[in-house]
Amino acid sequence: MKVSKTPKDSVTIMTEIVLPNDTNTLGNLRGGKILHWMDIACAIAAGKHSNAIVVTASVDNVSWQNPIKLGDVVTINAKVTRTFNTSIELNCEVWAENLPSETKYKSNEAYYTFVALDSNGKPKKVIPVVPETEKEIQQYELAMRRRELRLVLAGRMKASDAKELKALFFEE
Repeated sequence: MKVSKTPKDSVTIMTEIVLPNDTNTLGNLRGGKILHWMDIACAIAAGKHSNAIVVTASVDNVSWQNPIKLGDVVTINAKVTRTFNTSIELNCEVWAENLPSETKYKSNEAYYTFVALDSNGKPKKVIPVVPETEKEIQQYELAMRRRELRLVLAGRMKASDAKELKALFFEE
């Protein structure tokens, strides 16, 4: 087993085309469909990172910036940002391209968390990730705040125990 991996080791780039069955009555890609594609891309990246079956634990901070139109090509970039004991956080960016006009635009971004499972379906330890670039380091460091927020909102951590979140609001 490797001691650690870099975020570059755990990236998935997935490409889809928006077909009529993927759209709503306005001709835009349905939100549920894009979330489905994002979940698949993140699951693949998390599975590659952990060499295990993974399950979605949470999806947070989904931002919708631009609608994606019928016929556009969608590229989903899923990348591991940080690992914890048995969980893996990933950043997922969605870009769309209108081929005839050669127009590319960002549509969505979200953070997903997956848990790696062993052969008995029980959570298993995951390999640490070592950030290298400035952006990777920033995402890695901020992942603890995102994790604490997820845990507080899920009722699995007391707000008073969320040290990273408290640091945002109180000077020590």
